[in-house]
Amino acid sequence: MIRLLTALAAGALFGAGLALSGMADPQRVRAFLDVFGAWDPTLAFVMGGALVPMTLAWAVQRRAARPVFADSFDLPATRGIDAPLVVGAMLFGIGWGLSGLCPGPAIAGLAIAPASAFAAVIAIVGGMLVHRLTRR
Repeated sequence: MIRLLTALAAGALFGAGLALSGMADPQRVRAFLDVFGAWDPTLAFVMGGALVPMTLAWAVQRRAARPVFADSFDLPATRGIDAPLVVGAMLFGIGWGLSGLCPGPAIAGLAIAPASAFAAVIAIVGGMLVHRLTRR
């Protein structure tokens, strides 16, 4: 039960951060991506600000024997750059640029502006299904 409550609290904090930072606003994201037009640099500060807690989290993880609410860390293996990674990154970027939403803000957007976020969430779920059906 404590793991579920911890996950709920972390998700709520993440969603609130997305909403407060403007990351869940597709117009702001599109303005950030419009480098040669009416560029809005505010999301660069949001991304830069995310580096501080993540750097601290990695430092803590390296020194910790195990997580607080799990038996072991579940970290992905580091792999080289391959075709699936490049294609996936391109699809992610295209979807992000077209919708102005990446997965986290799209889910948060269901609570903030469901009409605009719904199509992005459906596309994300569709992409996950295609991946599951085509992976080796």
